[in-house]
Amino acid sequence: MKIVIADYGMGNIKSIISALNYLGADNIVVSADYETLKIADKIILPGVGSFRKAMIQIRENNLDKYLEELAVENNKPLIGICLGMQLLGTSSTEDGFTEGLGFVNAHCIKFDNTDLKVPHVGFNQLKTDSESKLYAGLPNESDFYFTHSYKMVSENEINQSYCHYGSDFIASFEYNNIVGVQFHPELSQKNGLRLLKNFIEKF
Repeated sequence: MKIVIADYGMGNIKSIISALNYLGADNIVVSADYETLKIADKIILPGVGSFRKAMIQIRENNLDKYLEELAVENNKPLIGICLGMQLLGTSSTEDGFTEGLGFVNAHCIKFDNTDLKVPHVGFNQLKTDSESKLYAGLPNESDFYFTHSYKMVSENEINQSYCHYGSDFIASFEYNNIVGVQFHPELSQKNGLRLLKNFIEKF
């Protein structure tokens, strides 16, 4: 199985590769090349940093067009991690309003509760759907590691799971072949490894 991590210069790539290697995946490539992405069995969109800067880099590398063709039109499995998940939505208000990839109908806003410490950092529990492929074999309430200042919200059904930090926000979604997780599975110990294994095996 070939796993390609979409490279746009922003992401926790080394930790993701280490987690995948631990799971036995050894055919892992980091690339923004269309032909390489085209022959991938799974694509990972990582992300750490600014939504606006990320979208600028993605568009400059034509990754928006490549990912739309491969994931949206051709149904290739794609998972977005942390900022990578946010980029799959329609927009974010980080550094001013910026349009995202628009693969799911959801948008990102900053945590607005003044009593909260922002960014939201550390392990937190989320509630999952017992029929979820992503969380298969995990308890309905599982801990994962978060670090983010902006949260994804949506009024639409995108098969989402929620975490509570001041208020509920979308911690993950499974929209057909397109998956997003706000937390870092590669930093979430056994739960995160199981989730990555589920993505590899069930999508």
